[in-house]
Amino acid sequence: MGRRRSRLGDRARYWFDSTLSYGALALVGWLALLCLAVVVPASAVLVWTDPEAPASLPDRLAAVWRLTGETLRLGGTTGAPLRVAVSVLLALITLLYVSTLVGLITTALTEHLMALRRGRSTVLERGHAVVLGWSEQVFTVVGELVAANANQHRAAVVVLADRDKTDMEEALATKVGPAGATRLICRSGPVTDPAVLALTSPAEAEVVLVLPHDRPDADAEVVKTLLALGRALPGRTPRPAVVAAVRNDRYRLAAALAAGADGVVLESDTITARLIVQAARHPGLSLVHRELLDFAGHEFYVIAEPGLVGRSFGEALLSYATSSVVGLVREGAPLLGPPPRTRIRPDDRLLVISHDDDPVGLEECAALVEEAVTVCGPRAPQRPERVLLLGWNRRAPLIVDQLRRGAPPRSAVDVVTDGDEATARQVADADRDAGARLTLTLHRGDVTRPATLRHLDIGSYDSVIVLGGDPAPGRPSGEPDDQTLVTLLLLRDLERTLGRELPVVTELVDDRNRALAPISPGADVIVSGKLIGLLMAQISQNRYLAAVFEELFSAEGSGVHLRPATEYVLPDRETAFATVVAAARDRGECAIGYRSHDDMSNGPAYGLRINPPKSEHRCWTARDEVVVVGEDRG
Repeated sequence: MGRRRSRLGDRARYWFDSTLSYGALALVGWLALLCLAVVVPASAVLVWTDPEAPASLPDRLAAVWRLTGETLRLGGTTGAPLRVAVSVLLALITLLYVSTLVGLITTALTEHLMALRRGRSTVLERGHAVVLGWSEQVFTVVGELVAANANQHRAAVVVLADRDKTDMEEALATKVGPAGATRLICRSGPVTDPAVLALTSPAEAEVVLVLPHDRPDADAEVVKTLLALGRALPGRTPRPAVVAAVRNDRYRLAAALAAGADGVVLESDTITARLIVQAARHPGLSLVHRELLDFAGHEFYVIAEPGLVGRSFGEALLSYATSSVVGLVREGAPLLGPPPRTRIRPDDRLLVISHDDDPVGLEECAALVEEAVTVCGPRAPQRPERVLLLGWNRRAPLIVDQLRRGAPPRSAVDVVTDGDEATARQVADADRDAGARLTLTLHRGDVTRPATLRHLDIGSYDSVIVLGGDPAPGRPSGEPDDQTLVTLLLLRDLERTLGRELPVVTELVDDRNRALAPISPGADVIVSGKLIGLLMAQISQNRYLAAVFEELFSAEGSGVHLRPATEYVLPDRETAFATVVAAARDRGECAIGYRSHDDMSNGPAYGLRINPPKSEHRCWTARDEVVVVGEDRG
C-alpha cells in the first residue's frame, strides 16, 4: 500500500513538473488555482462567521465573491454577468500592467546589480592608480600605494584582472588590510581587451602598473596588455605614467616599445639576480634595500633647493639635519655620489633620502663635524671568491653572470642540484659564458638530503646562495619555497655543528614564508615578487627613480655598500653622525646610515639605522658598519 502511494506521489510530481514545462501560462494558471484554493474558502469562513452576514445563501455567496475580489484585486463587482465579466477583465488588465511593470523594474535592477557584482561598470575617477593583472605582487603594489596615499584626503586604486570581483576584494582586504582614506576598486575582465580596459578610465589615471602573472606566458601577456592600453588611449596627451615588469630580457624591448616613450619596464629576473649577488658579497645589504624601497620607512625624493645653487655638492651633504643627500638629477639623468666639488646648477635637483613625514628643510650641520677621522690604510688585496649555489632555476644563469662581474681571478662557484640534463646543459652554458675569472662546477645531489650537504666543506665558502625552483603551472606560487625551507633547516643544523653562522642568502617566492624560514636574525632574504612590487610602486610615484634604482642595483656604477666604521671614525670614541658624513665625503661617498652589530635584536631593523640625524652621537665600535652610496672599491 505504501509503495503504491509513493508511486502515485511520484506520478503527481511528474505531472506537475510536466505542466510547468509549458511555460509562463502554465505557471500563471497554477498560481491562480492556488490563490483561489486558499482565498475562496477563507472568504467563505469569514462570511459565515460574521454575525452581520446576510441570511440568504445567494447574498452570502455574493459577499464571498466581493471579499475574494477585494483580496485578489479583482474588483468584486456584483450584478449582471456581463457587468461581473467586464470588471474582472479590467482587473486582469490592471494586474497584468502592474506585474509587467514590476517585472521590468526588477529585471533591470537585477541586471544592474549583477553587472556591479561582476565588476563591469565604468570607474569615474581622476588621478587614480590603475593596476592591471593579478599575481602575488598585487598585494605588495596595492599596499605600497595605500601607504603612499596615507597623507591624501581622496585617493583611489583600481585593480583590473580576469578574476571574480568579490574574490579580489576579499583577498585584498585580507592581505592588504585597512586602506584608510584610499578606496580600493576592483573590476573584472581580460586585461588585453581595450574595451575592458576602458572600464578603469586609464585616460584619467595618474599611473598604470602592469603586473606579470605566474604562468609561463607572463611576458607575452604583459606586451599584449601594453598594446591594449595603447589602443585604449588613442592620441591622449598627456598620457598616464606606465610602469610594467617582464621576467625575460627578450621581451623588454618589445614591452618598452608598447609602453611608449614615457613608460618604464623593469626586468624582474635580472634585478633579483643583481640583489642576490650584492647581498652575497655584502651581508646585510638586503635590509638596506628593503628599508629604502618600503614607503613605511625612508624614501628617495627629488627636490629643488634654490638655497644651494652655486654651492658644491660636498657642502650639500651637510646641509640637512634629518635628510641624506645622495646625488643630483641633471637634465633628467641621475648622478649618484658625484665628486664633492661638483657645483649645483640652477636647473639641478637634489636626490635625497628622507622620512615620509619629515619636511626636507635646510639646516647647516658642518659645525657638528669633529676631528675624529681615521686615514684608510692600504687596501687589502682581493682574494678569489668561493660561492656555493644550492638549487637551480631560471634566474641561476643571471646570478652566475653577476658573480662573474667584479669577481677576483680564480674565483669559483659550486652548483649543487639534482636537475635533469637540461639543467646540466644550462650549467655548462653558464660555465662557458663565465670566462676565465670564474670557474663553475656542477655537483649532482638533492639539497634537501643531509648527506648531500655534509659532503660539502660549507665552512670554506664565502657565501651560500639558496635558490628555490620555478613555480609550476597550475600549482600554488609558494610551492617552490618548500625545498628552500627544508634546505635552510639542514643549513641551520650545520651551523650548530660548525659553531658559527654561515653567510647564507635565501631567495623566496612567497613573502609569507619569510616568517617560517629558519634563518638567523638579520639574514639576507630576497623575495623576488615583493621586491619588484616595491620597485614598481616607488617608480609609479616618481619616474626619475627608475634610473636611480637601475644604477643602484647594477654591477657597475654607484651602489649601496656596507663599509667598516673604522674607515671613517676612530673606534671606541663617541662622535656625531655628521663626522661620518664628512669622512665619507672625503672618500667620494655619501653616508646614509649605519648598522650596529651589537644591536642585532633591535626588532625588524636588526641594528640598521637609515638616515639618522646628523647630531646623533654614539660610540663607534670595530664591529659597526657604515651604509654609503658610492663606487665599488673592488
